[in-house]
Amino acid sequence: MPQDPLRGATIVFDLDGTLVDTAPDLIRALHAVMQEEGLALPAPAALRHFVGHGARALLQRGAALSGQEFSAPRLDALTERFIGHYRAGIAELSRPFAGAEAALDALHARGAILAVCTNKYTDLSLELLNALGMAHRFAAIIGADAATRRKPDPQHVLETIFAARGQPHRAIMIGDTDADVTAAKAASIPAIAVRFGYSLEVDALGADAILEAYGDLPDLIDRLLPA
Repeated sequence: MPQDPLRGATIVFDLDGTLVDTAPDLIRALHAVMQEEGLALPAPAALRHFVGHGARALLQRGAALSGQEFSAPRLDALTERFIGHYRAGIAELSRPFAGAEAALDALHARGAILAVCTNKYTDLSLELLNALGMAHRFAAIIGADAATRRKPDPQHVLETIFAARGQPHRAIMIGDTDADVTAAKAASIPAIAVRFGYSLEVDALGADAILEAYGDLPDLIDRLLPA
């Protein structure tokens, strides 16, 4: 019986906006900070596509929508408060995207190695995935602070693959932003961009394929993964 072509391949996932819809909890934390500052609370829809750019960028966007601009030192302090609010309810509203867990099960059953490469800090990533009962699925979870250089630098993706005991020539990256696609391409790894993440221009990212729904992921990987 021939060996499954996915056996031993490393499937690398971004976290926020790819595996888990974390926007509700990140926006909740932002609203908490803005409320403490006496600022108007922007609608979640105006903030969702800024979630993937990090806490500082999200704070800057929220402040701008309220006609406010923070100095760099003030932004540093508010970012720490933001992280505190976020950590306190890290999985209060966040949920895996529809079909994500079933797709992970299907890939694992075929012998694939699963890993997470995220610009979120590693401790927060672990807290989130543990709270959702998902951390055990991954051979490696490498946040921005655990990598030599963070995405879009390819080193982040490569270090994640090696930490999972995989090989770059048998790997693929799934993400939702330019940072994910750019890092994968620079590492000579096929990239799949998810339609349902936080990027407004998914078709312009230059990914090798677009994932419309997680049920399609195994077939896409079969088509793109080098033999």
